[in-house]
Amino acid sequence: MIDLKFIRENPEAVRQGVASKNVDVSIDLILKLDAERRSLISESEKLRAEQNRESEAVAVEKDQLTRQKKIEALKKSKEAIKEMQERLEAANNALDKQLRLVPNLPLPDVKVGKDDSENYTLRTFGQPTSFSFKPKDYITLGDELDLIDTERAAKVAGARFGYLKNEAALLEFALVQYAFSVLTEQKFVPVVPPVMINEKSLGSMGYLERGRDEIYHLEGDDLYLIGTSEHVLGPMHADEVFMETELPRRYAGFSTCFRREAGSYGKDVRGILRVHQFDKIEMFSFTLPEHSAAEHELLLSIEERLMQGLGLPYRVVGIVSGDLGDPAAKKYDIEAWLPSQNTYRETHSTSNCTDWQARRLNVRVKRKNGAMEFAHTLNGTAFAVGRTIIAIMENYQREDGTIQVPPVLVPYMGGRTVIGAK
Repeated sequence: MIDLKFIRENPEAVRQGVASKNVDVSIDLILKLDAERRSLISESEKLRAEQNRESEAVAVEKDQLTRQKKIEALKKSKEAIKEMQERLEAANNALDKQLRLVPNLPLPDVKVGKDDSENYTLRTFGQPTSFSFKPKDYITLGDELDLIDTERAAKVAGARFGYLKNEAALLEFALVQYAFSVLTEQKFVPVVPPVMINEKSLGSMGYLERGRDEIYHLEGDDLYLIGTSEHVLGPMHADEVFMETELPRRYAGFSTCFRREAGSYGKDVRGILRVHQFDKIEMFSFTLPEHSAAEHELLLSIEERLMQGLGLPYRVVGIVSGDLGDPAAKKYDIEAWLPSQNTYRETHSTSNCTDWQARRLNVRVKRKNGAMEFAHTLNGTAFAVGRTIIAIMENYQREDGTIQVPPVLVPYMGGRTVIGAK
């Protein structure tokens, strides 16, 4: 969440930042609730001071009748303090509820824009793949080479699920090994995290105020299925303090992810491009505040290195303010070229969440001089496995109907260089 003091001192800047994200939240109401809370705190302090004076008076009073009257007055003071504490707790809760509705503010260099239609290309790598034959889409290739089976998955689990089979399954684990070989060089700690999370932890990451309809909730256990490893990597260090020399702390989490895809009905209903369950390797960093911008560029560079290693054409996209989620202050996407659709489709994203999540998680850093402040958090996709397999299948298909394995993955594929060779 945003520092309340910052809101108090810069209300207009906060209003503008919130508006640029198309979020409807009343900053005036927050300021009003804050003023009421501070007034209650002041009254509470006065009542406690009065109670202390009355306690001292009781302790030294010798006359029993007078002493009894002072004891009665002291009881009333305690009751008034108890009532005040209840009012103060209610005020704190009301203020906290409103503060949690305020998204992270876009950084100054983020372009203001209404929605994803205003996102813009920063750079491209490679040329869109050209073929001397009519290329097939990944669904056709998956059927012909027995790599993807959505029909049986629909029978077993319903729409928007799929089986990865044969070399497609091997490709998944080749991508995982390739990613971890690169990430461990950059001091990322490999993690296989839980795929369930409690409400407090998920709420601390900032995905429940808006976006709850995207998340699967297991009501019987009051647990949620994660939509990305980010959800569980951040809360690992909730209520902890890093020493300044311990940062950056980098994690790379491999997990199955679950999304309801609410509101996407009719979009990409065939195949595995937009599914309810997929696997992903996610990068997550805790950094010093002054280093988060550089860390963001590092995460993007790693994403590009991984894509360039696969030899896939892609573009880097700058995300405008209106397309930023609540936690993100700045975000980049990477979109891979899909020949069958004659366009680029998102495979990666990376966000700088500044101190917004860390405040909710209470993750702080202790400076060498003893000062305490909140850390910054960042996240980025290493591979969304299903979408990366789609891009490989379409861009590396050959005229004879087979698929070449990207050379960088051959060592992780048992030496296989071609998928579907007779």
